[in-house]
Amino acid sequence: MNVIKTDVLDVYIIEPDVFGDKRGYFFESWSKKKMEEAGLYYDFVQDNQSYSSTKGTIRGLHFQKGEHSQAKLVRCTKGAVLDVAVDIRKGSPTYKKWVAVELSAENKHQMIIPRGFAHGFVTLTDEVEFLYKADNLYCFESEGSIRWNDPEIGVNWGIDNPIVSDKDAAAPMFDDNKFEYFTYEVKK
Repeated sequence: MNVIKTDVLDVYIIEPDVFGDKRGYFFESWSKKKMEEAGLYYDFVQDNQSYSSTKGTIRGLHFQKGEHSQAKLVRCTKGAVLDVAVDIRKGSPTYKKWVAVELSAENKHQMIIPRGFAHGFVTLTDEVEFLYKADNLYCFESEGSIRWNDPEIGVNWGIDNPIVSDKDAAAPMFDDNKFEYFTYEVKK
């Protein structure tokens, strides 16, 4: 397993070791032991899966507030996405910065996104299945979101007219959120 730092603090790309032959392939999609050897400590308690039928669909940017915040390990098991994480931790050296990584069934890459980040993705193909582990249970009352096209953040989704839900289209802009939910803490 290869763990790669991104330009945004505490977000990592995970490249699993894939073993293939004429029958297909095998890989470990999660190993607590290997992650801890890489200095990443997560206790995932919930798995989620989404399906998007059409290329150009954006889901996000979403987060959970306060005690219900979630770290995620995300991957695409069918099709391809451009996955985006935005640092919303006040005081972080990468506050308001974002990273985008292509995750696909073909490359089998994953991204680990810690608590204190907004997350979203755009489908690069039709027929996308997307899976993620979360280290905290979902809580409807703690949902938060940022509008996908907020110029304050300036995510380059690579698309002009995406398909978005009514809820995501009406999400507040970054400056309309009160980001007292997350404060960056220096790791010792």
